[in-house]
Amino acid sequence: MSDLMWRPVALEAAPDAAIVMQPAGARQSAYYPLIKRAMDASLAGLGVLALSPLFLLLAVVIRLDSRGPVLFSQTRVGEGGREFRCWKFRSMFVDAEARKAELENENEMAGGVTFKMKQDPRITRVGRFIRKASIDELPQLWNVFVGDMSLVGPRPAVPSEVAQYTPYERGRLDVKPGITCFWQVSGRSDLPFDEQVRLDIEYAKVRSLKVDIGLLLRTIPAVLFARGAY
Repeated sequence: MSDLMWRPVALEAAPDAAIVMQPAGARQSAYYPLIKRAMDASLAGLGVLALSPLFLLLAVVIRLDSRGPVLFSQTRVGEGGREFRCWKFRSMFVDAEARKAELENENEMAGGVTFKMKQDPRITRVGRFIRKASIDELPQLWNVFVGDMSLVGPRPAVPSEVAQYTPYERGRLDVKPGITCFWQVSGRSDLPFDEQVRLDIEYAKVRSLKVDIGLLLRTIPAVLFARGAY
């Protein structure tokens, strides 16, 4: 009987996070990875096609706003520690990486592994808007389409951040990184680093097709209301 009972998996510290119901002792469906990959490829491919007019408009606006390329690419760490090239619309001035060292003491992210500033002087005028609306991350649909990322999963970190991870924090690398996950719908950058890690590892434990679809649906209002985005 105990195998047929359901147990709640509560995400305690994030008030907006969902309570996921999962069968006690149940294993992940053998078909889940295949269905998830098919959903990722089809939705990402359709998204790139449907949003192509917006991509062209953003390309023009970004080039008019500041000097530099339209797209910004950066090495990120994915599942199992595999590195890949992650794409975004450029939201910062071209010398942003060079200027990061002089701003390290103003890091507002508790935990010190990731770097966040609400009023980061490296962000362009257009960049501030597209970051707030999460439009800057739309090129990552291509990363999802080719299989580097998933629609749902922990956000991929840069190698310098992963190098500082504890063995527990490396649990984020047990699954394919994604565009959205638990902490993206529960406060985003307002959450401290250790809480982001806890929620990412929780996702790795409870992930399922139902959880993924629920997170995709909850991402829509989170983006519209720009909770914790900067």
